[in-house]
Amino acid sequence: MKTFLIRSVFGIFFGAFLSVLMTNTVVLSGQESLDGALFLRNSIGSMLCGWFFSVSTLYFENHQWSLAKQTTAHFITVIVLYFVLAIGIGWFPFTVPSMLLTIAVFVLFYIVIWFAFYFYFKKQARKMNDELNG
Repeated sequence: MKTFLIRSVFGIFFGAFLSVLMTNTVVLSGQESLDGALFLRNSIGSMLCGWFFSVSTLYFENHQWSLAKQTTAHFITVIVLYFVLAIGIGWFPFTVPSMLLTIAVFVLFYIVIWFAFYFYFKKQARKMNDELNG
């Protein structure tokens, strides 16, 4: 439970940071005023994304599951939550072409990030094993 709460806080803060960063980018690009309701909706959406992306990594700490099962559960969780949130907020239109494009981009980013973490942790495990055998 402690890990869940810590990851929740970090995820929400990271989402809030991204929201502020995106808002500053819009303002610095010449936008003179912001729609308050739109800002609030997008900020809450970013914080919720940060929350569920950070908390859903707890699947990978269930050592009774295989890596394939952990990855499948994580992928299904984040893609469903992201699409419900993104469609509800209006981050992309609810049309077939936009859904297919968004799914393709989501899957591509998921694969790249998954492999990056996989190889990082594999390297860390090899390094620790070398130190133990050293």
